[in-house]
Amino acid sequence: MSANTLVINGKAPVVAYGDLIAARIINDAKPTSIDIQFVDDKKSAPSVFNGSSDSTFLKIIEGFPEIFTESNKDAVAEWTKIANEELVVKNFQKLSESLGKLDAQLNLRTFILGGLKYSAADIACWGALRSNGMCGSILKNKVDVNVSRWYSLLEMDPTFGSVHESLTKSLQELKKVSNSGKKKETHKANFEIDLPDAKMGEVVTRFPPEPSGYLHIGHAKAAILNQYFAQAYKGKLIIRFDDTNPSKEKEEFQDSILEDLELLGIKGDRITYSSDYFQQMYELCVKMIKEGKAYCDDTPTEKMREERMDGIASARRDRSVEENLRIFNEEMKNGTEEGLKNCVRAKIDYKALNKTLRDPVIYRCNLTPHHRTGTTWKMYPTYDFCVPIVDSLEGVTHALRTIEYRDRNAQYDWMLDAMNLRKVHIWDFARVNFVRTLLSKRKLQWMVDKGLVSNWDDPRFPTVRGVRRRGMTVEGLRNFVLSQGPSRNVINLEWNLIWAFNKKVIDPVAARHTAIVDPVKIHLEGDDVPQTPKTEMKPKHKKNPAVGEKKVIYYKDIVIDKADADLIEENEEVTMMDWGNVIITKKNADGSMVGKLHLDGDFKKTKHKLTWLADTEDVVPVDLVDFDHLISKDKLEEDESFEDFLTPTTEFHTSAIADLNVKDMKVGDIIQFERKGYYRLDAVAKDGKPYVFFTIPDGKSVNKYGAKK
Repeated sequence: MSANTLVINGKAPVVAYGDLIAARIINDAKPTSIDIQFVDDKKSAPSVFNGSSDSTFLKIIEGFPEIFTESNKDAVAEWTKIANEELVVKNFQKLSESLGKLDAQLNLRTFILGGLKYSAADIACWGALRSNGMCGSILKNKVDVNVSRWYSLLEMDPTFGSVHESLTKSLQELKKVSNSGKKKETHKANFEIDLPDAKMGEVVTRFPPEPSGYLHIGHAKAAILNQYFAQAYKGKLIIRFDDTNPSKEKEEFQDSILEDLELLGIKGDRITYSSDYFQQMYELCVKMIKEGKAYCDDTPTEKMREERMDGIASARRDRSVEENLRIFNEEMKNGTEEGLKNCVRAKIDYKALNKTLRDPVIYRCNLTPHHRTGTTWKMYPTYDFCVPIVDSLEGVTHALRTIEYRDRNAQYDWMLDAMNLRKVHIWDFARVNFVRTLLSKRKLQWMVDKGLVSNWDDPRFPTVRGVRRRGMTVEGLRNFVLSQGPSRNVINLEWNLIWAFNKKVIDPVAARHTAIVDPVKIHLEGDDVPQTPKTEMKPKHKKNPAVGEKKVIYYKDIVIDKADADLIEENEEVTMMDWGNVIITKKNADGSMVGKLHLDGDFKKTKHKLTWLADTEDVVPVDLVDFDHLISKDKLEEDESFEDFLTPTTEFHTSAIADLNVKDMKVGDIIQFERKGYYRLDAVAKDGKPYVFFTIPDGKSVNKYGAKK
């Protein structure tokens, strides 16, 4: 069985031919080294190597240095960057410049880096050109003679020349398999993952949030997946609060997490706390020290970090067992001055290639009182020490966790081995990432503290409370998470995707109402026009009578949106929705109009179908609030500070008037203001302030932000 997996997306805008060629070369030299799989999904990343979609090509070649023996790694990285960023563009002028650069490099060289054999740089650049539909005629016409010569030479090699045919065949086979004997299912994730040693009735999963903030959408995914597999195997789900850092944790967060989980329909078979196991963890740490598997270290934090990075042994690594026990049991346990300078580190391998194994810290002092155990303890286990122990002690069989912990899996296993504890299987899944969104609790807390948002339930926040306040339904959120499934593909999702799921839930049941912005008056004439206000009961939702009825007032004076009024010409026939046609007979100097009701008119022939309200005292002032993302860049790089990419204005208010039925609504009601979109009532009128409605995105990519004043 291969230890590496490469997933190629055959429907990506830029197909990762370079990755595919490199993997084929590796498998030719070392059969079954890489399991090459294919997907047919426009929304997925072009390629995913061992669960990651970042820098996949470089990761593939770096993993097989015996095959890709190039000495100039910087040059390979530079040409790979050119391939990924410049040779795939569809702008003819920019592409011509990049091809000119490549042509100059190939002048007097057979291959990009010289020499008698192609390198990884050639694979990356050739693959990029193969994926770019604009390159065919350029290469054929020999616009850049050196590039055309080099491209044709590599194409003669079957590894390169047959790559497209191989991809096409694989996608056809994939289609055959997916179509055989079943209808195509949309938005259905693959949950048929092979949980190792999973036995019906015996699977135990856990969801271990730290009570240091409110539940966000990433946590929701983890919780729902853990619940899914516990139920699928008729097993149990443990909700465990990972409360080992009293500096960050509060009972407020703990309570809110339980409330939000309940809202999501998630109830654990048990609710536990890591703090319940402090005594056992303490005893296990003593045991490790006695067996020479852990030591106390007072190296200053910065120096310790540098030594770990450089693979240098700590000067305290060879302290005697007696001295380590004295420091741990007397100094650290009592939080003395000497104890506060020390931490306990696992003695694994300070030179390990996997840096998580370089003697990680497993205990540290903290004098902040714990919200459950008070001042009983002055030292606390770290996440890396605590989680494997409690997982094992609580009977967890399968620990599902996000893929960024993958490097720590070896550490997790080492801890269980070192303490002779029962084994636990780990399953990694991709965390959910959204463009222009922060999911770090520390960064979200910073925004709350700086007053950039109202609180953790702010509608611009990715917390469960925030998205629910914006109008996300529990059903919409669950459907989205289940559509993603336990995939290991790490991709940055557009928010449109999750809101589109929500729209499917709310559209069939959201009552239809009317709101008018910048009202323009129309005086109606005609025998059918009510001279005094006349109220009729109409369905709130034409396609769903169960939603109920609303009051609609008909009257000789009505108002429409100014934006609509500006488009209407004199003598034009328009349709007033849910009433009939009107011929605009006059446009007055003040902007108001006169119209003649024409109920025999054909609404199919009118250009404008307009929402309207009777111009009476019954209209209700409302504030329609729209929002932009808090972050202005889709994806922040590791060296970029989020504080440099804050969106200057993220809240937009529009004053309007709405129909009288708004007075019967309660906070949380989700409606549609026709021709304006979906809204959630966030606050009722109070102290002279109007009813406040938040816009609910509907999954379309129209960017309205900034257009409002």
